[in-house]
Amino acid sequence: MLQSLQSLFDSFVSASTSAAPADREHALQLGTAVLLVEVMRADPQIQPAERSAVLGALRAKFALSSAELERLVALAEQEAQGLYDYHRFTSRMNEHFTQAQKIRVVEAMWEVAYSDAHLDAHENHLISKIAGLLHVTHGEYIAAKMRAKEAAGHH
Repeated sequence: MLQSLQSLFDSFVSASTSAAPADREHALQLGTAVLLVEVMRADPQIQPAERSAVLGALRAKFALSSAELERLVALAEQEAQGLYDYHRFTSRMNEHFTQAQKIRVVEAMWEVAYSDAHLDAHENHLISKIAGLLHVTHGEYIAAKMRAKEAAGHH
């Protein structure tokens, strides 16, 4: 079901309203996975809990099989190796995601950050930057952070 990284990435960067809905959906899934992997990579010590949190967040958001999820995260990990410009991902999300969906992406990023019981300054900065690019308000951002913190059992 999932295409090669290059075709997925191409569809993500060039996805438009004329693209097939399935292609747009896959492109958005990749974009979300890349952002979650970036949070995981922002912490110098990547823990198994963080990778599990990425898979769990994607499983909750998209109707994909475990094999598809593993492949998506593997593709996102490859893509994240050379990622410097988040704008191309967030601009697509701004076009195709509702505000509630974008808040959920930010919340999922926080879930990954909190999954190893250690919040790294780089993770904090990255999520703040992405939230800004997604036009998530400060109040929505704080609420998403608090929900993720609560879900992780940090009070």
